[in-house]
Amino acid sequence: MADTLSDTLKKLKITAVDRTEDSLEGCLDCLLQALLFVSLLIPQSSCTAKVANVIAEVAKNECMRIPCMDTGLTSPLVQLLNSKDQEVLLQMGRALGSICYDKLESSKEQFASMNVAEELVKLFKKQIEHDKKEIILEVLSLLAENDAIKLHLVEAGLVECLLQIVQQKVDSDKGHDIAELKTASDLMVFLLLGFESMQKLFEEGKGNVFQRVLSWIPLNNHQLQLAGALAIANFARNGGNCIHMVDNGIVEKLMDLLDRHVEDGNVTVQHAMLSAGVTEAVLKFLKSEMPPIQFKLLGTLRMLIDAQAEAAEQLGKNVKLVERLVEWCKAKDHAGVMGESNRLLSALIHHNKSKDVIKTIVQSGGTKHPVTMATSEHVVMQNEALVALALIAALELSTAEKDLESAKLVQNSHRLLEDERSAPEIKYNSTVLICALMGSESLQKEVQDLAFLEVVSKHRSHAVRDEEGHYIVLKGSIQQEDLTIISIYAPNVGAAKHINQLITKVKKYLDNNTLILGDFNLVLSTLGRSSKHNISKETRALNDTLDQMDFTDIYRTLHPNSTEYTFFSSAHGTFSRIDHILGHKSGLNWYQKIKSSPAYFQTIIT
Repeated sequence: MADTLSDTLKKLKITAVDRTEDSLEGCLDCLLQALLFVSLLIPQSSCTAKVANVIAEVAKNECMRIPCMDTGLTSPLVQLLNSKDQEVLLQMGRALGSICYDKLESSKEQFASMNVAEELVKLFKKQIEHDKKEIILEVLSLLAENDAIKLHLVEAGLVECLLQIVQQKVDSDKGHDIAELKTASDLMVFLLLGFESMQKLFEEGKGNVFQRVLSWIPLNNHQLQLAGALAIANFARNGGNCIHMVDNGIVEKLMDLLDRHVEDGNVTVQHAMLSAGVTEAVLKFLKSEMPPIQFKLLGTLRMLIDAQAEAAEQLGKNVKLVERLVEWCKAKDHAGVMGESNRLLSALIHHNKSKDVIKTIVQSGGTKHPVTMATSEHVVMQNEALVALALIAALELSTAEKDLESAKLVQNSHRLLEDERSAPEIKYNSTVLICALMGSESLQKEVQDLAFLEVVSKHRSHAVRDEEGHYIVLKGSIQQEDLTIISIYAPNVGAAKHINQLITKVKKYLDNNTLILGDFNLVLSTLGRSSKHNISKETRALNDTLDQMDFTDIYRTLHPNSTEYTFFSSAHGTFSRIDHILGHKSGLNWYQKIKSSPAYFQTIIT
């Protein structure tokens, strides 16, 4: 029989060289049949380990996994679980793992009917060598994708084995121990995805497994914190379990963990917290009429959405929440609740930038509250409100127009610009907001009536500009960092030459903290226009000047192959990108993302 296998392998080698697809497929079928000879896949055979190794290698190819199942290889492989030869067991594990790799549900169903789970768990308990235990764990992880096998594994006592691994490896700093700890804790979470296996392990909150994963939450081990949070998320899929966990203080433990990871920015744990039902549990307190509870609730929700767009959108479209926030924004008897409600309302807009969220807030009567917050005595709150209002104006001005008028937004912005005590960033953001409001005819009229240009002219000490209005140099600071912004509006004719001369003229203002931005009325590279025409000689000269000064196109640097445009010429039927933001090369690490937008801010940078 071994000779038959050898002949098949030789034929396979020749066929592979010939590269004839039909002959290769036929030979592979022949190989699978040869591997099935009873004498080759029994513990007593001298070549059993080699045969299992061949099966493992063949099944690495996705197209061969189904044929391995169809030819009945799984049954003799499973029978090898009783072998005492460690090499046979090792190769058998590799073969089973290869066959059930990925999402091949049919293989897992077949394994579920063959009592493989119990035998593998028994084999795992006997193993001492790390490598072999690791292979068995990998096979178990693949098999556990099937719900029936999840339950079989739980009943076979795998969970106790996993808990033992965690207990043994939790304090180790060795690489292989850390890897084994991760595999074991991840598999534990995976077993809880099955509803029946989850309920069996919960045991009305008194089960050993539930108590153990609960003890992982306060540990200073990120992997176990994450696994613990995800495990609780799985237990929380049952309403009765949720009631039990809330009654026993699980929410407080999760909040404590979330608070720690909001500080260090651990996104995976934050997501696990949200999955664990923290948001849903917290929202139950919306009904509370107790100001201390309301205040704590608002702070918790603001932490949950910090830099989390998905969470901000989820909460921002919650009409009941938004309506409650609008109500609390008017709670003058409780300054803390009122302030936190205003901040959360603005944060929902800022962290998501969703039109749907803005519409929900506008329709709930919340537009006026950021306007009021913009006049706060606290600079941080003023800034948060102005950013939110600028996003409302940029994304949903038509929806919010009437509310912004009635809230006297233009008049309040005018006062902020006039007030000498206003911080530079407040004046800057107020100016940005006013620019965004110019898309509304009625609000534009209010701006013109209040003579904003005269107000801006008072800040000439912070700005340098030309009489024709082609550029303005603004100097200020953001978060105590000096910043110079040179805003350009180049003429339609001779733009490249004009900008080149301008940069030379304002050279003394250029440093590492300078941004040159605006409507350049030209493309800086061939990728900047849909027609792909070459750039002009004057533009090449401008690029040379910028390169000598170590300035670069931030958008093109972060998106080297992008073909997004900011302008369409109806006369020529072409698209082009003529709006740019240039920054110093030494400061590129400051810029996280930059994108083109159809709104008033055609290019947005953060």
